[in-house]
Amino acid sequence: MLITLLNIFILLIAPFLMIGVIKKTKAFWAGRKGVSIFQPLWDCIRLMKKTSVYSKTTSWVFRVAPLIGFVSVLFASLFVPLANGEAVINLQFSFIIFAYVLGLGKFFALISALDTGSSFEGMGASREACFSTIVEPAFFIALASISALSQNYTFESFKYILSEAGIYGYLLIALMGVTLFIMLLIEGCRVPVDDPNTHLELTMIHEVMILDNSGIDLGIITWTAAIKMFLFEALIANLLIPLGLPIISTIALFLTIITILSIIVGTVESAIARFRMTHIFEFIFIMSLTALLILALVTYRLYGN
Repeated sequence: MLITLLNIFILLIAPFLMIGVIKKTKAFWAGRKGVSIFQPLWDCIRLMKKTSVYSKTTSWVFRVAPLIGFVSVLFASLFVPLANGEAVINLQFSFIIFAYVLGLGKFFALISALDTGSSFEGMGASREACFSTIVEPAFFIALASISALSQNYTFESFKYILSEAGIYGYLLIALMGVTLFIMLLIEGCRVPVDDPNTHLELTMIHEVMILDNSGIDLGIITWTAAIKMFLFEALIANLLIPLGLPIISTIALFLTIITILSIIVGTVESAIARFRMTHIFEFIFIMSLTALLILALVTYRLYGN
């Protein structure tokens, strides 16, 4: 019971601290003090206290989309091992359910942007949909390959990479880590793919889709985005945590890896400028390349002898 409550607390509150660590890291590299790591939490609470304003051109889709997106990431989190290294729902092929539940939330975000009747928001929705068509196949290739290697078709297959892959295990972990980290930057709308702080018309992707959202709806969208990014950091953490550790050590190592990953994201955003739109696809295809390398290594491991 205590572990369950801890997981709920970590899932709902830790994403704000993760964003706070990213902001603090960026401030450090810029030579500034920066805001408190709790500031994203206070900002979300402030938005939750405000009333949403709706355009007369929007329909019920625009009103329910933020809530559906929030529920989708909460449901998807049930399939991801969190602090104790175990998922609430441990079904075979759960990574497929995970991807398509998140896809449902993204679908409503896309049609919500289109529902405003703004060609500007429609442009952002088009870009978001285009990126997803490249990211999802690479995600499935990588996860299916690792699952086939361990014969465990859940995210817990990460724990058996070293025992099943032999000398290729560390290389597979490194490639899988790169794959998930690139997906984290894409799905989290971070630099160099997107910039959550930009308001330049020709470079906005995710931010342009929520220009008409306000008040509690905007707060829910902000919370949803933070949790979604946290889930991908949790997947990378589970990839790196050794099998068989005591539960206290597992929780401590999980939180440490989440913090380190947040610092890395902040450092990347400080060191690299946002790519031109034409170069973003080249960056995303790196994820496809690492996924295909994972497939090749797993295939050789299973059938090469």
